[in-house]
Amino acid sequence: MNSRYFLLIAVSIFLALIMALMPLPFSFDPFRPDWVLLVLMYWALAVPHRLNIGTAWVVGLLIDLATGSPLGINSLTYSICIFVTVSNFQKIRNFSIWQQAILVGLFLTLYHLMQFWLNHFLMDVYFNPQYLWPVVTGMLSWPWIFLLLRKYRRHFRIR
Repeated sequence: MNSRYFLLIAVSIFLALIMALMPLPFSFDPFRPDWVLLVLMYWALAVPHRLNIGTAWVVGLLIDLATGSPLGINSLTYSICIFVTVSNFQKIRNFSIWQQAILVGLFLTLYHLMQFWLNHFLMDVYFNPQYLWPVVTGMLSWPWIFLLLRKYRRHFRIR
C-alpha cells in the first residue's frame, strides 16, 4: 500500500516537473508559477506524513540538475518552505482556499527572496522586481491546484 501512495504522489510531482521545464515564450516565462513547489506544498498540507523535507530536498536537486542552477539552491529553499508548511499544516488546513492562497503567496515570496539571496552571494545577481511575478501567478493558481490535487487524492484514496 505504501508504495502505491508513493507512486501516485511521485506522478503528480513528475507532472509538475514537466510543467516547470516546459518551454514558454520569452515574454511569458517571468510569469510562470512555481509548479513544483505548489504541488509539494499541497502534498505537505494534505498528507504531511507521506511528504517530508527529504522529498523536497531530492526534488529540489532534480530541479537544480534540470535547469543548470547552482547545485543545492532549490534543494535548500524547497526544504525550508516545506518545513514551514509541514510544521504549520494543522493551522493552514483550517483556512479557506483564498486565505491559504495568501499564505502560499507568503511562502512563495520567502522562496524567491531566499533564491535571490543565495544567487546574489554565489553569482553576483542583482534584484529585479520581475523575480516576484511567480508569487502572484502562484497565488492565483493555488485554488485550482488545490482543487485538482484534492480530487486526485480522493479519487485514488491517498491517505
